[in-house]
Amino acid sequence: MKLIILDHDVVINNYSNIITKSSVEWTPIQGSIEAISYLNQMGYRIVVASNRSCDKKIIDMPRFNSINDRMCKAVNQAGGRIDAIFLSPQSNTKKYNRSKLLSIMFEEVTQRFGVDINNVFIVGDNLRYLKAAASSGALPILVLTGKGGKIKSTKSLPKNTRIFSDLASVVDTLVK
Repeated sequence: MKLIILDHDVVINNYSNIITKSSVEWTPIQGSIEAISYLNQMGYRIVVASNRSCDKKIIDMPRFNSINDRMCKAVNQAGGRIDAIFLSPQSNTKKYNRSKLLSIMFEEVTQRFGVDINNVFIVGDNLRYLKAAASSGALPILVLTGKGGKIKSTKSLPKNTRIFSDLASVVDTLVK
């Protein structure tokens, strides 16, 4: 089984400096929905893994679920599916190491799907997400949407991080 893990914000949906707090505000990045559908057609299982902050009361679980429902419906309408959505709800409280929580979440995803994490691509736009992917043993991919453009030249990027403009270009290169 082939598995790819996608960050929620800025990999699939447009994001500004304001957190998407409702399904009405959610809009996909051009080509991202079709990219997910194509990944499905190529035999990939899709997991969205979010470190979105539900614990800081910026967004509550019903709204988070509503956003995910809209995202899943958009993917379904394009002939694809999202197989699971994982959330690290305490990711932004100071007493938790956010990168450690992401690493644990990535390992949990691969255990539940029965795949070797060393063969899993993890796509994100921020350094913490990519470092957690690399420390887990996964294959980190930086997309230049969101914060990705600012961190692409940093020396802190994990070794072997691949860089693409967006999710559609990831699919064009890795799958086609």
